[in-house]
Amino acid sequence: MNAILKGGRIIDPYMEWDFLGDVLIKNTRICEIGQVNVSESDYKVIDVSGMIVSPGFVDLHCHLREPGEEEKETIATGTLAAASGGFTTICSMPNTRPPIDTPDMVKFISNKSSAEGCVNVLPIACVTRNRQGSVLTNMKELADAGAVAFSDDGSPVQDDILMANSLIQSKELGLPVINHCEDLRLSESGVINDGNIANRFGLKGWPSIAEEQMVRRDISLAKSTGGYLHLAHISSAGSVSLIREAKQNGLNITAEATPHHLTITETVIQKGSDLSNIPYNMAKVNPPLRRKEDTVAIVNGLTEGVIDAVATDHAPHTKRDKDGTFTESAFGISGLETALGSLIGLVNRGNITLPNLIERLTIGPAKVLRHPQMINPTLKPNSIADITIFDPELEWIVDPEKFFSKGRNTPITGVKLKGKVVMTIVKGTIVYENMRGKID
Repeated sequence: MNAILKGGRIIDPYMEWDFLGDVLIKNTRICEIGQVNVSESDYKVIDVSGMIVSPGFVDLHCHLREPGEEEKETIATGTLAAASGGFTTICSMPNTRPPIDTPDMVKFISNKSSAEGCVNVLPIACVTRNRQGSVLTNMKELADAGAVAFSDDGSPVQDDILMANSLIQSKELGLPVINHCEDLRLSESGVINDGNIANRFGLKGWPSIAEEQMVRRDISLAKSTGGYLHLAHISSAGSVSLIREAKQNGLNITAEATPHHLTITETVIQKGSDLSNIPYNMAKVNPPLRRKEDTVAIVNGLTEGVIDAVATDHAPHTKRDKDGTFTESAFGISGLETALGSLIGLVNRGNITLPNLIERLTIGPAKVLRHPQMINPTLKPNSIADITIFDPELEWIVDPEKFFSKGRNTPITGVKLKGKVVMTIVKGTIVYENMRGKID
């Protein structure tokens, strides 16, 4: 595509840019930025006045379900959902069926994504064989096949020795181990944040100490091994404090938080008294939605840089998965398509600046990976044209029936959000477009 993005607010945290201007795209690359002076007859002119033009968003943590659970999501539908959410690069978690624990499976994800995906997909491979927590995978072979990180997400690496050995290898490979922080001895099959609401409905609580204990252990192991640790979906104030202290001590640790843990609390469960109703089951997620105090601490951590990145933990499910009682229903929220709209609320409330938020969606996650396949998200001339354009003032109602994802499982159905992606460009090609007549 040869095009001019004309008159937008250009925000590029990597280059520390925030100004009004144009972006000139030729084929797959950005050629000029600022006041572009070319013959407009030679280019598609896209009027982006009043909109934000940023490097493409990067999602460190999503579940594409393929292979094995294509009724929930496929690489094709998941990448469409990502594109509509402004994500030009996503990292696919390995808890598929079979799991991504061999070089052939890593190559399957890469090849399938190239053939059927519309955004960049970087495969994350398992830490342990079959995600069973017993035997380490051959991490070097997986890295050589294209894995960008290692995780048993959904299943914590409970064994201390295995986790230590994986961190030793992470140091040698320069790739992070991403741990799902949950001490299973303390969470004991909990389904909701431990506290008054759990007690009110007679549900098994999942206390924040179960996360914090695992965070504390992982930090200790990272310190002793010198390994590269990334902590997934942080949900508690105590975890934020532990990570802050670890970073102050210079440890090689990064962390992420999800849009739902940044913007929703456990009180969403109280909207009804019958927890068999689907809207309340939609709020079941692992780790659980927690207290207001936890949300405030996570937002502060994101603003300070204690939390390096926003990651959706997009976890699509079928309606059947979320039916039944709260205890029976599956954990997970479909989050790719509502991420930006949820997060812009933090900007509008003064919790975080827009450039800071964009940093946590672009260069922040890229720095976590530190992988040759992860090109720094930037609008700098000669960079690959992976670009997100969004209207920060556009109001819209969340309607899961309009999702590109097969997963309709969201606890914010019917909520009015402000801020929406209107165009996503990957390698110079428009992969999502909803410009409301803005294209000339």
